[in-house]
Amino acid sequence: MCDKSVSWSGWYRLFINSTSAHIPDTCVEKNSCGTVVPLWIRGGHPKVEDGVVTRDVCCNWVNYCCFNGSFPIRVKACPDNYYVYELVKPTDCDSAYCAVVTNISSTDTTVTPETTSAAVTNIKSTDATVTPETTSAAVTNIKSTDTTVTPETTSAVQNPTSIECLQNLLDRIENITAQVLPVDTVTKLLNVVLNTSKILQSSSSSSSISPAELAYYGNHLLLINEKLISTLVRPTNTSDNVSFALAAIEVEVFMVGPNVTLDKIPRLDTTNSSVDIDLIGIAKNNNETRSAAVAFMSYNTIENLLKPDFFNTSNDTIKTMMSTVISATLPKTTNTKLTKPVNFTLKHIREFDPSGSLSCVYWNISEWIVDGCSVLETNSSYTVCSCVHLSTFALIMQTSRSPKRNSLLDLLNLVCVIVGLVFFSLALLTFALCQWSPGVNNVARINICISLLLAHLLFLLTQQFLNLIRRHQVLCAVISGVLHFLFLSGFVWMFIEAVLLFICVKNLSQISSNNRVLSSRFLCVIGYMVALVVVGMSAAVDHKAYDSKECWIKRDKGYIWSFLGPVCVIITLNMILFICIIISLNTTLKKLNTEVSQMKQTKIMTFKALAQFVVLGCSWILGFFTNGSKELEILFLILNSQQGTFIFLVYCVLNNEVRQQYRKFFRCSLL
Repeated sequence: MCDKSVSWSGWYRLFINSTSAHIPDTCVEKNSCGTVVPLWIRGGHPKVEDGVVTRDVCCNWVNYCCFNGSFPIRVKACPDNYYVYELVKPTDCDSAYCAVVTNISSTDTTVTPETTSAAVTNIKSTDATVTPETTSAAVTNIKSTDTTVTPETTSAVQNPTSIECLQNLLDRIENITAQVLPVDTVTKLLNVVLNTSKILQSSSSSSSISPAELAYYGNHLLLINEKLISTLVRPTNTSDNVSFALAAIEVEVFMVGPNVTLDKIPRLDTTNSSVDIDLIGIAKNNNETRSAAVAFMSYNTIENLLKPDFFNTSNDTIKTMMSTVISATLPKTTNTKLTKPVNFTLKHIREFDPSGSLSCVYWNISEWIVDGCSVLETNSSYTVCSCVHLSTFALIMQTSRSPKRNSLLDLLNLVCVIVGLVFFSLALLTFALCQWSPGVNNVARINICISLLLAHLLFLLTQQFLNLIRRHQVLCAVISGVLHFLFLSGFVWMFIEAVLLFICVKNLSQISSNNRVLSSRFLCVIGYMVALVVVGMSAAVDHKAYDSKECWIKRDKGYIWSFLGPVCVIITLNMILFICIIISLNTTLKKLNTEVSQMKQTKIMTFKALAQFVVLGCSWILGFFTNGSKELEILFLILNSQQGTFIFLVYCVLNNEVRQQYRKFFRCSLL
């Protein structure tokens, strides 16, 4: 039966063969203690005078000493040199509490097993132990296996030659047991600890260290720093504070005692962050001492260990650390329950992306998670996070990954759009300079060319200079709105052209007979006002619809349907009108041209039908089916970039009167 199956209740004392034992407080090798995943406690054992303390439970897995666990248990040291534990159920069935036998000295303040394989250890009471009476002597004699660290010679250990040496140094510093240390001593030790982390930073950049190891060393550094800074907390009757700034860390410590006269403590500030906490209320809840202390730390480089990629989310996004990593603890405070949520103000240390998603996260052993934290307020400069617990916090921004660019497709798009723009221009010159029959109404065709020429040209220029334009949010939003208007007006004019063509075919007469109803002015009002109203309503409902980093309508929250909705309606109506036109025209031509070859008529009808299909925008329906199909994507790109080409061919090149004017123009040019 595994420890997860035990109904743990109350306090337990451990024995091995009738000999008092205890749970190890250093890392235990996996597959030992009679189980796959042995459990140990992090933070060391208490002294008798410490009373009941809370400790995290960890397990060694994939070379990471605290891979799982961290469910807390309570520990108490008893006068006869043994410990009792209030045990809880482990999270995994393979996990079991480990036990070792030791000879515990009455003067020893920490339990540090030297070996775990023998299950029996001897504790050195003089090994890396600091007492308040011998602070200076203790700090200047922190011994690693081959290095002595003193304040005067810290350079000797600021550049360890291996991660093993770093681990040994951190373990030695972690075993310091002094309750109070001078600020000067703490800053020197912090410099040693933080400078050694440069080894890990260089290793992480060269991929020579695994993510699990990074998380482990990050946890170790956090624990050591919190322990060192807790030694700055000293008894006070009223209030007291300590603050200092190093290259890699800024620290604010505030203490209140039973006779404090403050209604609330001042905000604790660092360069890039601050915290508001009800420390007075917390002190009042500590009935015995009526005192409390808060330690606030802001790290400048630890994000290289606790990377934003440790923020596991279901969607595949780019994760960016938007703030310095901060820690807030309540050292030497018995009752650490918060009276109200704590608010952290985090300054953005990198450029804010309006399309990104911000998350207030805290570090939980091996990953960043959001439980208990939320974004209270945010703007482009800072974010306020509200959390219901204290821990190590950060602000992480998620942004969508840019799709992989296809250079061949990009080149094809560039060439096709340029060719389309040339033929749009030629069609416009033809409509403007050539003489047309009185009954021909080119209003819709001219405005289709104008709208789509400007839309494609603006879109092409925007994409070519997107990196420069997106830095100016207002300009990018204006371009997005203008593109929305131009493309939408182009579709409205396609619908008008379909209606005019349907009336022409249905009546088999010149469109001039309907000029009273469909005058040019009336058509222009419809062609541009419909698009203007849709864009105006979209901006009025939520102007953020145009805040996309692509300088186009946002695709989230349904914004894109302010464009797709009208387009779907117009394409559907155009398809219906197109089918009606083809059926009516085919029937009429058979009656009027019985002497014309049926094959010749079929070829002409087929080409004109295909051309008109594109001119009326019906080919845009392919856009809904291009996902995952390169062939359809290329076909969609070619057809819809060549609307100007088809307009020029159908209404200019294939028009006999226009061809004659072309010949006349070229003859005059050659003479």
